[in-house]
Amino acid sequence: MRKRRAGAAAKTAGVDGMLVTHLPDVRYLCGFTGSSAALVLVGGKAVLFTDGRYTAQAKIEAVGTKVVIAKKPAVIAACEWIEAAGLRRCGFDAPHTTLAALETMRKAVSAKIRRGMFVAVGSLVARLREVKDNDEIARMRAAAQVGCELFDGMLTYLEAGLTEVEVAATLEYAARLAGAEGMSFETIVASGERSALPHGRATTAKLPKQGFVTLDFGVILDGYCSDMTRTIHMGKALPGVRDVYDSVLEAQEAAVAIVAPGVTAGEVDEAARSVLRRAKLDQYFSHSTGHGVGLEIHEGPRLAAKQTQVLEQGMVITIEPGVYMPGRFGLRIEDMVLVTASGGEVLTPSVKAWIEL
Repeated sequence: MRKRRAGAAAKTAGVDGMLVTHLPDVRYLCGFTGSSAALVLVGGKAVLFTDGRYTAQAKIEAVGTKVVIAKKPAVIAACEWIEAAGLRRCGFDAPHTTLAALETMRKAVSAKIRRGMFVAVGSLVARLREVKDNDEIARMRAAAQVGCELFDGMLTYLEAGLTEVEVAATLEYAARLAGAEGMSFETIVASGERSALPHGRATTAKLPKQGFVTLDFGVILDGYCSDMTRTIHMGKALPGVRDVYDSVLEAQEAAVAIVAPGVTAGEVDEAARSVLRRAKLDQYFSHSTGHGVGLEIHEGPRLAAKQTQVLEQGMVITIEPGVYMPGRFGLRIEDMVLVTASGGEVLTPSVKAWIEL
């Protein structure tokens, strides 16, 4: 079904077929997870090119796809096959193709057909990946559940004096024991004044006796990513700090509440941003409200101001407003949300209410 949809999209784009080299797209279309691959898609059929390291793996994973074990780089072998098959206009994913790779592709075919052979058609497969099928949703639901369990576990051992890297290491070890293939991205543990860094990766800084700790993490399970952020407070908060937290929570929940098919990405962003604007905190919200997630941690759609893309049933997005005050503190609250037929389902239902440890 995925191959047929991708083939139809290629035809609509005016090309005879597609050369797919972005590895998450290759996995999506044929199941192959190796590090060396080029997939030629013609109509609803596909041919996978890889090397001898993956002979057995490709046979197991790429069921229903013709596999060619090439003696030369997979992309070159794929391009030679494209010419032999009689294709004259082959689409490629420009955002994931370097100039050097495009030059290699062109040199792999004869000069008489080189001009006009490779046509930039954009991220057709990535666009298809934005809407998840039932199997993908089940995998993402499981990955999100692991994330929630990890957060619940962290609440039992977080204490002042632990270093951020100790917290990250304990979390990542627990993730592996829970079956994760790895982390979706480098774990963020940002405490005290460092919590004002939106991407404050873990350092040797110690958790404070009084102050925020932002925990942003995700796991990869069966190839699919999870992503969630929770912020807790160590010790008793100073006056006004709790009010900032409550405003961010209100903004996050307002954005979650508006999620539904037909709503634009920009409208979701504005739902969160308007709450912070009323609280006079919008100047401290320095990034977009969210993004799609799936085989990659960052996919479409992008939830940001003035984005006109319409949400569709089956998309999985993050909603993660934050406030960052340099030299003082910062915080963020993030959930994964599935777009359903009638609204949005939070896949990361761990507690978001104020927590003081």
